[in-house]
Amino acid sequence: MLHELVGFSDQFGAFNVFRYITFRTGGAIMTALLFVFLFGPALIKNLRVRQGKGQPIREDGPQRHILEKQGTPTMGGLMILAAVFVSTVLWGNLRNPYVWVILFVTLSYGLIGGYDDYLKVAKRTTAGFSGRIRLGLELIVAAIACAIFMSFGKEPFSTAITVPFFKDIMINFGSVFFICFGALVIAGAGNAVNLTDGLDGLAIVPVMIASATFGVIAYLVGHATFADYLQIHFVPGTSELMVLCGALVGSGLGFLWFNAPPAMIFMGDTGSLALGGALGAIAVAVKHELVLGIVGGLFVLEAVSVIVQVASFKLTGKRVFRMAPLHHHYEQKGWAEPTIVVRFWIIAVVLALIGLSTLKLR
Repeated sequence: MLHELVGFSDQFGAFNVFRYITFRTGGAIMTALLFVFLFGPALIKNLRVRQGKGQPIREDGPQRHILEKQGTPTMGGLMILAAVFVSTVLWGNLRNPYVWVILFVTLSYGLIGGYDDYLKVAKRTTAGFSGRIRLGLELIVAAIACAIFMSFGKEPFSTAITVPFFKDIMINFGSVFFICFGALVIAGAGNAVNLTDGLDGLAIVPVMIASATFGVIAYLVGHATFADYLQIHFVPGTSELMVLCGALVGSGLGFLWFNAPPAMIFMGDTGSLALGGALGAIAVAVKHELVLGIVGGLFVLEAVSVIVQVASFKLTGKRVFRMAPLHHHYEQKGWAEPTIVVRFWIIAVVLALIGLSTLKLR
């Protein structure tokens, strides 16, 4: 919205500052942060009244959670989504189609996760609604987004994925397989972040780290000069996604204020599914789907731990981990919650640095 003021820069030279993506990204970060600070307390109070006993806690989980976290309200993702939307609309270039597609995925996943949270609170269960229906809806939304992304470019590049560390290697999937692959990336990212969200502050900081990382990647990929210098594939228009990534970082910082141990609110599926979906969609848009597996490696580990646990139990009747996802395994081993959270944050930082290195090491 403010980007439109550039058109008046001839009359008011100061408006020229809105031309710069870096400036608008900084504005998006601060706007999202202040939005959560201003409206977060009222939302928490309202949700606490409406939800009564708060988010249902798994009975088979660590008993400490039942004692300490019982009564904490969920659906805190609402403050994150509202802040991201307002901040992006205010500071982003609304003529850029990539912005609207990412917002479409983010808000759609937020609605899916929000309905799941609502059912859990209303029925006092940790099950939510049918996993198959939920996954089906996620894949449909993601497939629509991938089809739109594909329409922005020309084949074979629009239907191909790039390979980290190699400047000239692309794998052309064709339109059908590209949509399927992209949909799996987006839905997989959403559910991986969702599985990671199990301890106070555990998911939101790695999400901010990944968002900041992909903000840099989006800016470089969408800038012809930088893309040529780094010998990475140029995707016109994606630089604007840096503003949206900034909104994700700012809203995450604001949410962490209330989610820091002991958490006043949980983001719930409303937030975790939406944030993961946003990261997946951004990765597909900038043609760095495989790099997301590196930058978001922590989320991948959490998801894989659940897959391995379920597969092992069904095939052998034995569990590989004391409890899945992975963070609960370390809880059962006696690690303190802050220890797990901070060490996982460190892992997220290291993986982000490795992911950024793929831009230069080719």
